[in-house]
Amino acid sequence: MGNKNKTISFRVNEDAFEKLREIAEERDISLSAVFRDYVDTLVAHDGQVQVVTEEELQELEESDDDSFPPKVEVPKSFVREHERLELEAEHLREQLEEHKRYVNYLRERLESEEDEVIMLEDLDTEAEEPAFMSDHDGEGSSFSREYR
Repeated sequence: MGNKNKTISFRVNEDAFEKLREIAEERDISLSAVFRDYVDTLVAHDGQVQVVTEEELQELEESDDDSFPPKVEVPKSFVREHERLELEAEHLREQLEEHKRYVNYLRERLESEEDEVIMLEDLDTEAEEPAFMSDHDGEGSSFSREYR
């Protein structure tokens, strides 16, 4: 049932509204997207979001404090494995698409062919001996001697 979109409505003063509109224009996104981004960030961090000015952000980046923004070093082998898996995933996606195209081709071919049903009983009554034996008299071939 989980992922229905809900509407949130509230009022802000005119100055705040204009400032939010400017923010949206700077980012080249809609006003709604500004709020969705904020809500997504708030939810992702369990409500633990701290608003900082650009100056504070620069100070935090320049300081030796490792808490913000978080930096993680990963071994090269991890990066290589990740890249290998991405390439393999891409290859598998391509194979899947190829198989889908082939299945669609077979379906179209099956639908385009006339429905022809051959009854085995009809085949038995049409020829008493196999077609490859009818070309010979049957007497001189080793097949006719052994299997007649």
